[in-house]
Amino acid sequence: MDLLLKSIANHVKLTKEEEQIVLESFTITRYPAKTKLLNAGEVCINSSFVISGILRNYCMDDQTVEHTMSFATTGWWMADMYSFLSQEPGQSYIEVVEDAIVMTLTRDHQLSLFDRVPKMERYFRILIERSLVANQQRLMDNMSLSAEVRYERFCERFPTIKFCLPQKQIASYLGITPEFFSKMKKRMLQGK
Repeated sequence: MDLLLKSIANHVKLTKEEEQIVLESFTITRYPAKTKLLNAGEVCINSSFVISGILRNYCMDDQTVEHTMSFATTGWWMADMYSFLSQEPGQSYIEVVEDAIVMTLTRDHQLSLFDRVPKMERYFRILIERSLVANQQRLMDNMSLSAEVRYERFCERFPTIKFCLPQKQIASYLGITPEFFSKMKKRMLQGK
């Protein structure tokens, strides 16, 4: 709970009373690895704040190849944003990669929170703006940078979880095959 309040405090200042209202809006849940929190075709009813563990958001193409869109680790948020905001069925999956403890906030609780603690609307606006910028940068990187440079940036962004993830998930995030990823890593290690 302290981690969530610290995250909020980085962007808005809440009173003790407001902090209590915020905390009462969340549910804390533990999930073992490989738990699916969301399947394609379902409505994303929760936005999850990660206390510990790793979550992964991905979609699948017509050939059932997984395409990892994002990871969330301690202090990060995860949701299928289209589905969460529209309350329409989404096209992505969210799974627990490493045993996780998450604080979940339903869309109804979020909207109520905006009314009861208006500062929280600003907090979420800032998060969404930062997410939009990060996604735009990732898209530009995927179009203009080599796989090696994209991997280096991945390692900078996720310095601790790169050791916890299966290589095929990292390759999926980078937009390359696991075989290419393995050869690339070998070349990078030989080049150092």
